Amino acid sequence: MRHAEVSRKTAETDVALVLELEGRGAGNVDTSCGFLDHMLALFARHGRFDLDLMCRGDTQVDDHHIVEDVGICLGEAFAQSLGDKRGIFRYGSVILPMDEALILSSVDLSGRAYLGWEMNILTQKVGTFDTELAKEFWLAFTRSAACTLHFRQLAGENSHHIIEGAFKSAARSLHQAVTIDPNFSDEIPSTKGVL
Repeated sequence: MRHAEVSRKTAETDVALVLELEGRGAGNVDTSCGFLDHMLALFARHGRFDLDLMCRGDTQVDDHHIVEDVGICLGEAFAQSLGDKRGIFRYGSVILPMDEALILSSVDLSGRAYLGWEMNILTQKVGTFDTELAKEFWLAFTRSAACTLHFRQLAGENSHHIIEGAFKSAARSLHQAVTIDPNFSDEIPSTKGVL
């Protein structure tokens, strides 16, 4: 099994994360940020990843440090568990409906970090969660995972549905990309021979 364990301890946060790429979709998540917990549990389920995650941080300030550091750690876990990326499909793309929202996500596990974020989130908060932090999470993830990830909002105005659609569609895109291609299981999916 492709497996990673990542920890990160700073003056602002303390994160411990275990990721199994070939999982059952079990998400055991406690970040002290309820909305983020919910999004990551959905991410695990829809990607069929097993994710154990504990994070403590300076929530008395705000949730920014937790959200960013969890994104960093999850990205590192993907990079670590994929190793040289031998045999993976590399690309994944999903258009996902979430009630009135329609979200496209596409990923390339290229070794190059880029986030395309064409999302129009109209409200500043969902519950107590600052909606601008959704982009910060995925920016931290793409930098640490060294992948290209695009999001495009095709329809919808409900901020909760838009963010939830982003996490679900990213999970499903990543599941496609990390899956081993049985026809090329011993090859690096690049003409360069390295990703």
